[in-house]
Amino acid sequence: MPTLNRRENFMRLFYGEIPEYIPSYLPFSASPPFMRGTRNPDGTGTSIFGVEQVLGSGIVPAAMPKTHDFILEDVTKWRDVVKLPDTSDIDWAMLAKEAKDAHNPELPWGAGCGIGVFQTLVALMGFTEGLVACFEEPEAVKEMLNYITEWMVANAKQVLYHYQPEYGTYGDDIAHERNPFISLEMFRDIFAPCWRAYYAVFKEAGIPCTMHNCGHFEEFVDDMVDMGVWFWEPVQSSNDMLAIKAKYGTRLAMCEGFEVRFFDDNITEEELRAAFRARMDEVAPGGAFANYEFDPNGPGVPSFTPRQNQLLTWAWDEFEQIRYNYYN
Repeated sequence: MPTLNRRENFMRLFYGEIPEYIPSYLPFSASPPFMRGTRNPDGTGTSIFGVEQVLGSGIVPAAMPKTHDFILEDVTKWRDVVKLPDTSDIDWAMLAKEAKDAHNPELPWGAGCGIGVFQTLVALMGFTEGLVACFEEPEAVKEMLNYITEWMVANAKQVLYHYQPEYGTYGDDIAHERNPFISLEMFRDIFAPCWRAYYAVFKEAGIPCTMHNCGHFEEFVDDMVDMGVWFWEPVQSSNDMLAIKAKYGTRLAMCEGFEVRFFDDNITEEELRAAFRARMDEVAPGGAFANYEFDPNGPGVPSFTPRQNQLLTWAWDEFEQIRYNYYN
């Protein structure tokens, strides 16, 4: 029987230690309420920049910027559009207490105040115009993102002091499942300095950090680790997790969601379970791995077919049966 609770076991990933059993992961982090903009009961609303949010159709029906009527047409005029909340009168101690009171102490305590700068750019301008702006007006893009980052860093320092997290969090999806949206050169020139400034708040305090980044992201991993990231999620199958793990060992923990959508609907239960066990045999040895959590008693993944959710339920059940088999 395990001797470590869920929090203790998960935190071993950040310490570069082998866990007692395979951890499972869902985003555990807290963030100040003003970061969320406004939210309606149905999940729609507006971002802190005033961008209208609609429900996306991805694996998780998260709020996404609508894909038309963008509020920034000319990046050189960003100062007329980009207005950030005034946080000078925020009662940080109260926000931290409310977050801690709502937190399950059996889970790791993470917190952050980061805004994905790439996602902000394309939310304000759209993918096409945002990427064109990076080519045609890179200095204006940098000015805007640096302005946002200075605000973000100032608030991250408040989060670090008042929330006292065990790890810091950040996310900025810059990749599709098959390829990144930008080159490594553009990333290092425009976006990486913003990421690095944010992560420096936690790195200088000795606090490990996570990165949420979907898609084919492996080209950026070296930079990410150098910035102070210890945990990357979710690692989709288009990334060579085994090669990355061979390079970094326990220095970088990775969280993978078993991608049942790639299996034929006619696969049998035993075949699916065998495929899951085979994948765990590949990625779990040596630690530095967490399995993305799925609630088999919940509603399932909204964008999945009923059959895909059935496959996911089988995979999760198999995980619960074998998660204690690897490290003792």
